[in-house]
Amino acid sequence: MNQYRIAVIVGSLRRDSLNRKLADAVTRLAPANFSFSRVEIGALPLYNQDGDASQAESVKHLKSQLSAAQGLLFVTPEYNRSIPGVLKNAIDNASRPYGQNAWAGKPAGILSASIGAIGGAMAQQHLRNILVFLDVPTLGSPEAFIQIKDGFFDEAGNIANPDTRKFLQGWMDHYVAWVKRHAA
Repeated sequence: MNQYRIAVIVGSLRRDSLNRKLADAVTRLAPANFSFSRVEIGALPLYNQDGDASQAESVKHLKSQLSAAQGLLFVTPEYNRSIPGVLKNAIDNASRPYGQNAWAGKPAGILSASIGAIGGAMAQQHLRNILVFLDVPTLGSPEAFIQIKDGFFDEAGNIANPDTRKFLQGWMDHYVAWVKRHAA
């Protein structure tokens, strides 16, 4: 059985991030041959093209983590109807310099969590637009805009509601098939 390493990119730096909690919970729904590693993006320098010739060690580390992965999982909130700046910065840093795009060809899935009913919809759309340009085949359906209310997670951090867990298990099953189909 093939092993698949997935880089998890959470678009929120907040310690109690709902998206971080969702990422942790949903990765537990994957089969045993899928392993997930969170890629930390908070310490990256602001992208500046002047640094392309000598990228910071944190950028090199990010790019090496992405290169080692067979797939990507983005779990992001929506800030001001788009993706958070820290996520865009990570995307820009790892896609440069031109011709050295560490994201290219990696199959991806996108999830978002919010206290609002449609939170994350615009962030996901903006992220999809960026990923198309970066040659990242992205799972289009099912989409998952997860509304988080009190009691969403149990004490162990798992998804408490059986119907929500079933929906997210279906999403994960589609994502696993997507990665298997597109992973090099």
